[in-house]
Amino acid sequence: MKIAQFLPWIGKDEYDATASCFEKNWITEGPKAKEFEEKLLELTGARFGIFAPNGTLALYLGLRALGIGPGDEVIVPDFTFIGSATSVEMTGARPVFVDVNRRNFQIDLTNADAIVTEKTKAIMPVHIYGTIADMGAVTAFAARHGLKVIEDAAQALGVRRSGVHAGCFGDVGTFSFFADKTITTGEGGMVVTNDESIYERLRYLRNQGRINRGTFVHPEIGYNFRMTDMQCAVGLRQLEKLPEIIERKNRILDNYKSQLGDMPGIKFFEPDEGADLIPFRVCILTDQAEALSECMKENEIETRTFFYPLHRQPCFEYLKDEGAEHSMDDSSFPNSIYGYEHGICLPTYPTLSDEEINYVCDVIKEYKDGS
Repeated sequence: MKIAQFLPWIGKDEYDATASCFEKNWITEGPKAKEFEEKLLELTGARFGIFAPNGTLALYLGLRALGIGPGDEVIVPDFTFIGSATSVEMTGARPVFVDVNRRNFQIDLTNADAIVTEKTKAIMPVHIYGTIADMGAVTAFAARHGLKVIEDAAQALGVRRSGVHAGCFGDVGTFSFFADKTITTGEGGMVVTNDESIYERLRYLRNQGRINRGTFVHPEIGYNFRMTDMQCAVGLRQLEKLPEIIERKNRILDNYKSQLGDMPGIKFFEPDEGADLIPFRVCILTDQAEALSECMKENEIETRTFFYPLHRQPCFEYLKDEGAEHSMDDSSFPNSIYGYEHGICLPTYPTLSDEEINYVCDVIKEYKDGS
């Protein structure tokens, strides 16, 4: 049996949903995009939203709308996909890394006061693996230091904490609709905000420096960050499936836990109390992560490690040379390193069958029994 790490749940419904775009000869951003936007705002509870070509560019737009630029610094968790940090670099600002907690690898602000300087202008909590960071702590920290808050909620669509949707705690929130996200449009992203002035800046930034199409007068500098109606037609169908996607993902998690939850040396990723979990992946921690991953690979089960710490990324070596006030040493990021060295992401996608889950669990049990 061969089991992929992830497969998008798309098919004839999504294919058929795009037909009207061809029938009406409207393939760029149009009526389907408007409908998709309205439904996403209804889901999240945000007042305003705009689309972006992908999650990384959604972050870039959000940062730019907050006024982040050259000479600024943005606090980013060390444990996240690299796009969180490269979006900061795209603005000309500098990402400054902070460690995460060891419980569920959300941003940890215990030692973050020490990395704030006069250049620090924003903080970017990242809602990792389908749950939400402690946004009470983040917003209090931001208020204390006069920082903007931009939430990377790429992995947290549909997820709430104390009744508030991910991405709606701070000044700006962003989502991704990449193939492995909770719902997909292939590529795509969204920026949400409750601040009308930020929304106006976003509108100029994403649409060539103008509010409306069909004019060649551009009051501001802007770019083309639009999506297509074909993508949004797929997104609308995916949104219809969202309740079932959530139900299936939680059932998969429950199945894994029922078979592996009591196994010595295996610990499951858990959300904070009061925070939802829609499993982006089923994540486990084990002291034998590398060897177990290799065993699973030999049995044709595709796994993934947890994120490689950003402070170790070769592309960010230049940060070590640009100033000594921020530590890039391993000693400052013990939990991020622990997660990378001990974490395994098990196959988790809506069409994963019980038979396939049983096979994954049997391979893990056989390995643990023989180790």
